Amino acid sequence: MPTLATNGRKKMPHEGTEMNAPWIPPYLPQGTVYGTLLNFRREHALWASRMNEAPYQAPPQAPVLYIKTANTFTPSGHAIALPRGVAEVDVSATLGLVAGEGGTVAGAVLFNDVAIPHESYYRPPVKFRCVDGFLGVGRERVSFDTMGGWAGLGQRSLELRVHGVLKQTVALADLVRDAATLWADVNAFQTLRPGDVLMLGTDCLADGSRPRAKAGDAVEITAAGFKPLSNHFVQEPPDAGPPQVGRAPLGGSEYASAPSVGGTSL
Repeated sequence: MPTLATNGRKKMPHEGTEMNAPWIPPYLPQGTVYGTLLNFRREHALWASRMNEAPYQAPPQAPVLYIKTANTFTPSGHAIALPRGVAEVDVSATLGLVAGEGGTVAGAVLFNDVAIPHESYYRPPVKFRCVDGFLGVGRERVSFDTMGGWAGLGQRSLELRVHGVLKQTVALADLVRDAATLWADVNAFQTLRPGDVLMLGTDCLADGSRPRAKAGDAVEITAAGFKPLSNHFVQEPPDAGPPQVGRAPLGGSEYASAPSVGGTSL
């Protein structure tokens, strides 16, 4: 039944409070975004036999990190373009911890970490991971307290669907370094500044690969307490210029570890 609006006119049933709510812009990272490699037990086990081979000849002792540069950020609901000559890409569900003041965790965000498929973690070119648009970013930052702190975070599972078909479920209980340990270990050798993001890692499928997406596919990532993250994939126009690839620090490698605590990178 219609009610009276504040200006005296009749308020219709479809006029809810959502229509009058202030518009909130989608979240985008305001600092550096770090990814973590080999932080899920299944993939770590698949790589274990190769960790003692050259060039490192030992398993990594510290978190193995890489950077997603700012040119990769794509808000939820927007398209991600496949570069010319790339038929499909790896898509991976992950959760990123957003740094607050004084080394605290301000909240968490869903991410779709996109990469051109490659076989090795031994310092592959940045171009595999830091192509324009290759990081789908969730709509919102959910506060750390809302998630239930470290305990609540560890109980979360992420689901990745392609065209509505479930392709992967990622349980954060399967991390090698749980979220609290990873956060502490990284902060032990570098300061995460407010706005920086530390992604917890991505899991592989049983055969060591990751879910794939091609032009025309729609990918959705969901988790309890988060708005869905969705991106669709398109083919880059043939007349587009050369893709922009982010520049990584330290001599052009996208990978970094913690030399001060004996870390190696794969």
